[in-house]
Amino acid sequence: MADKITQLQPLIEFETPRLRLRQWRESDLAPFAALAADPEVMAFLLPLPTRDDSDAMAERLKARIDENGWGFWAVEHKDSGEFAGFTGLNVPLATLPFSPCVEIGWRFARKWWGQGLASEAARGALQVGFERLGFDEIVAFTAAGNLRSAAVMERIGMHEDVAGAFDHPAVPEGHPLRRHRLYRIGRPPQQQRR
Repeated sequence: MADKITQLQPLIEFETPRLRLRQWRESDLAPFAALAADPEVMAFLLPLPTRDDSDAMAERLKARIDENGWGFWAVEHKDSGEFAGFTGLNVPLATLPFSPCVEIGWRFARKWWGQGLASEAARGALQVGFERLGFDEIVAFTAAGNLRSAAVMERIGMHEDVAGAFDHPAVPEGHPLRRHRLYRIGRPPQQQRR
């Protein structure tokens, strides 16, 4: 992945006790493609990408970090040095019923499931969003049947906006993944602007 874009905003990277959230590297492409080709990882996402699609997505994620200083960061497991997935903050490209907004999202290879890493990375991303970037609210959304992601949203302190459930415009009508649940979290009271 060539560094084609000049850094426009200061790059934000950070660590949690077990993870390093950082800019994407060339060495992330193969493990990211393997993650994206796993039908279980992608069960609530459309569609399974080709290797070229996966590489292009990683390049877009890298470019958004280059442009904004933040985004969906590559997640590296500190002890092993392995790429585990991604977590971060994003302004969705699709116009959603609650736009404009900043979302939090994650995707991890199955090897890393069940260890609390998604929650750990997401808590770190929320902290960056509220403390360093000054967002007042961050949202998350997932297909209605994605109980794993909904559980992470609840573990990191998000609350479901039941009235905010929506049909995702990027998912075809009639598709079983079209209906989405919406979660929200506001800036902690101790960080409210005065």
